[in-house]
Order: sequence, then structure tokens, then C-alpha cells
Amino acid sequence: MGYAIETNQLTKIFRKGRGLWSLFNNGRRDGKGTRALDGVDLQVEAGEVFALLGPNGAGKTTLIKILCSLVLPDGGGAKIFGHDVVLESKKIKSTISLTVGEERSFYWRLTGRQNLEFFAALYNLSKKEARRKIGEAAAALGIEDLDKRYQEYSTGNRHRLALARGFLNGARLIFMDEPTRSLDHNASLALRDLIRRQVREGSGKTFFFTTHQTGEAEALADRIAILDQGKLRACGTLEALRRLTGESSLDRIFYRLTERP
Repeated sequence: MGYAIETNQLTKIFRKGRGLWSLFNNGRRDGKGTRALDGVDLQVEAGEVFALLGPNGAGKTTLIKILCSLVLPDGGGAKIFGHDVVLESKKIKSTISLTVGEERSFYWRLTGRQNLEFFAALYNLSKKEARRKIGEAAAALGIEDLDKRYQEYSTGNRHRLALARGFLNGARLIFMDEPTRSLDHNASLALRDLIRRQVREGSGKTFFFTTHQTGEAEALADRIAILDQGKLRACGTLEALRRLTGESSLDRIFYRLTERP
């Protein structure tokens, strides 16, 4: 099927003195600033569920932002379905969907349903198709009252709405940055079931999610990449990572590859 994502020596440096980010992070510092990403080579096949596992400050969000053409790299390159993230950003944005933990694009005075209908209209969905997709996503994610104003939702339910929006536009590649961070246990399981259902039904979608939770990566992903201090430490199936490290559990694999000397 080819690659949904390809990166080649992808590098991002945040210069010193350019905001608080450069002072409070776990990235690698050198004379020129902080390397949030340091020569990342990655290939994600179309149709797979891929987890980017790493501790806080590893560079996971920075990588997603570059892949979504929201941040420019300082070195190397990246492609989405063969399109360069810098030179062909318009083509890329029509094929992807991004869900982040802190969602600021919803209208607070509209209901959850009205917000989702608004985004469905932006995606050129018919009213019938919009109702179907909104209903399916809301049921799968446990959004109980779609007719409540957005400002009245809890943090967890706002995050559920953001996830529901991510499944509306028919994107070929869905990025999810820490998708279960604000979800309770049942909602996290519901999200996993929704992704598995999409895969079972042969949707052809590629799912790329970041997490610092080994259990989440193990439960969902076909392959797992471990990112630490901006460097890609390993990438492969769980079995391949076991062979690489000699460890049996993903917890131990993660610890082995990210432990400090």
C-alpha cells in the first residue's frame, strides 16, 4: 500500500531565548539551542495503527505538528502519502485529521451536536451522512448529551467531542496526540474499540497516535516507535522490540531504551 508517513533525518531546533519552551523541557541542548527532534527516520505504512511512545518532553507533539504542516522543520524532510510537508502542505491538509488534548476550535455557546454539524458542513458531508457519522462517533465514545452547550461539558467530554470530530472528515490519516489523556477508563476502551472497528471494516485509514502509556501502545498498535530526547531509540512490532532488548514486557523495553546512564 506504500507509506503514509516518511521522514528522513527530521530535525527541529528551538533556539535559546525564544520563549519559555526553551527553558522548561527535556530536549537535548547544544550550542545552538534545544534539539526537540534529532535526525528522526521513520516510515509508517498506509493502513496501520502506529504508536509513538515516549516520556513527556520527548518531542512527540513537535513531530506531529511537523507532519501536519503546522511547524517547519530545521533539517531533513517528511512526506505524507508522498507529499512534502513543507512544499505541498495544502494537499496534505486535505488528507489528514488531527486531534489534540486541548481543543480550542469549538464554539462554546453552541451545543455539542451543533459544533459537530458545523464541522461536518465544512467537510462537505450531506446532512444524512453527517447525522450518521455524528451518531456513530458519539455512541462509540460515550457522549451522552449532544444537545448540551459546549461550555457546560466536562474536560473529558470536550475531549470526546474533539475525538468525534476527528472521525467526521473521511481523512486517510488520523493523528491523535495523547488521545486518552483526559478520558476515563471506559471512554479509553471505547476509543480503542472505535479504532479497531475502523480497521476491521477495511476503512483503509492510518492511525498515528502519541502516548506515554505502554499499555495503550501495546493494546492498539501494529508497530511502536520509542522516542526519547528527540531521538528515535527503536521501532518495530512488540515482538521485534522484545528481540532487540531481550525484555518481555513493553514496560521493561521502554525503561531499557530510555533509562539514563
